[in-house]
Amino acid sequence: MGSEVEVVADIAFPKQIVKNKPLSLLGHGIIDLEIHFLQIKFTAIGVYLEPAIVEHLKQWEGKAAEGLLKDDDFFEAIVSAPVEKAVRVAVIKEIKGAQYALQLENAVRDRLAADDKYEEEEEAQLEKIVEFFRSKYLSAHSVISFHFPSAPTIAEIEFSSDGKEGSKMKVENGNVVEMIKKWYLGGTRGVSQTTISSLANNLAIQLSK
Repeated sequence: MGSEVEVVADIAFPKQIVKNKPLSLLGHGIIDLEIHFLQIKFTAIGVYLEPAIVEHLKQWEGKAAEGLLKDDDFFEAIVSAPVEKAVRVAVIKEIKGAQYALQLENAVRDRLAADDKYEEEEEAQLEKIVEFFRSKYLSAHSVISFHFPSAPTIAEIEFSSDGKEGSKMKVENGNVVEMIKKWYLGGTRGVSQTTISSLANNLAIQLSK
């Protein structure tokens, strides 16, 4: 079963990965932008969740995917559920690490500021993330992985290219960790609506079993 893959924009995502526990691919999609009337695909995304996530989403049992997609409380519950999660971001269109870091920094800072959670500690943590990516070049098929253990206040970011052992950093600010999750898993405010739609569809199926 472990060899099964889901192909997203010509990039293969395994249907299961193992971190602390086995995690299932429950959402996938792309980030693209329209440039000069062309849709340019930049990254493909795979969202991996511990199957036990459904135990924390019982109140949405039997709900249709269309309804879940518009329900930010549903995605808040996914973000806050005390289960292991991972997000794998595969690069389609090459980009400088500094450009990616700027996107991440702006998205996280805006969410923190909106919730009045942007203090010196959060600023310092974001600076470390920017520094981690600054010297990197995100060539096609390189991978950024975010691992969120069940403990809500920490995360690990890993960057790997050409199939080599990646470089890693820890994120140890709970507010920053929360907003990175919300950037990728945040319902109507998520960065990739194709990923959010896929997540809603797959979890609706899981919740109807």
